[in-house]
Amino acid sequence: MNTQSDSALVIANAQKTYRNGFTALKGVSFDVKQGEFFGLLGPNGAGKTTLISAMAGLAHLSQGHINIMGFDTRKQPNQARMSLGVVPQELVFDPFFTVRETLQFQSGYFGIRKNDAWIDELLHKLHLSDKANTNTRNLSGGMKRRLMVGQALVHRPPVIVLDEPTAGVDVELRQSLWAFIKELHGQGHTIILTTHYLEEAQSLCNRIAMMKKGELVALDSTANLLRSSNGVRIAMTLSAALPEALRKWQIPSTGTEIILQLSEYAQLAYVLSTLQYEYVAVKTLNILENDLEQVFLRLMQDNTKGVVTC
Repeated sequence: MNTQSDSALVIANAQKTYRNGFTALKGVSFDVKQGEFFGLLGPNGAGKTTLISAMAGLAHLSQGHINIMGFDTRKQPNQARMSLGVVPQELVFDPFFTVRETLQFQSGYFGIRKNDAWIDELLHKLHLSDKANTNTRNLSGGMKRRLMVGQALVHRPPVIVLDEPTAGVDVELRQSLWAFIKELHGQGHTIILTTHYLEEAQSLCNRIAMMKKGELVALDSTANLLRSSNGVRIAMTLSAALPEALRKWQIPSTGTEIILQLSEYAQLAYVLSTLQYEYVAVKTLNILENDLEQVFLRLMQDNTKGVVTC
């Protein structure tokens, strides 16, 4: 029976140990409120896919439980699955059906009849209308990914999980896909996003959880996580090479700008005086805002235990 809650997803002490002894999840706990745009981030091997598989009922936890819209994924699997739509990272398609037939069969899996109006809307929103009668084997990779989004949404689930939805797609598809997802979010859908494009998570997600080696290492609002980033980064273009005394602060960058990671603003005076002493002119200098990538890298390199909240 559905329990009354404002949480769309509740994960409590999720643990998963495989038969070979490998532990993929080590007591992960967090909840996602209804209507949130939530980010689940971590490097490869962090346990994100295992957690999503457990949410979808494709893997069973060794300990703990998961509730989706109040339905326990083990005790009420059918109701939980009806409440969830998952767009997997891997491209999965049936080469024997057209795009429309694929969505019609997917509707049938959930016992939904007379779903043509919603299927037509999905095809339109995902820019697949002109491919409706095309066999899926003849679709490009980007078109197949759009179709997978349609399959996840065909039963109108209140909770949508997007696992690397824009991996390997072009800019046009990425923009159109996010426009549609933002529209769904505006209608009240709960969105859970995993992505390696951290700028996407920073701009879209209200709150973020970060995982490393099966454990939760951060859980907070995006704004608080950005404020937690220590130090200051400056970007400069110079008339000559960076002096040796300043290279300890240099971090990798693309382009012609030199990026320095300082511990505090007071060190900027030392940087400028050193450049002046070495007769290196500063052509441009900008103080960079903190971004999620810097927070992410710091947390992944940090060996201390505990969940970061700000």
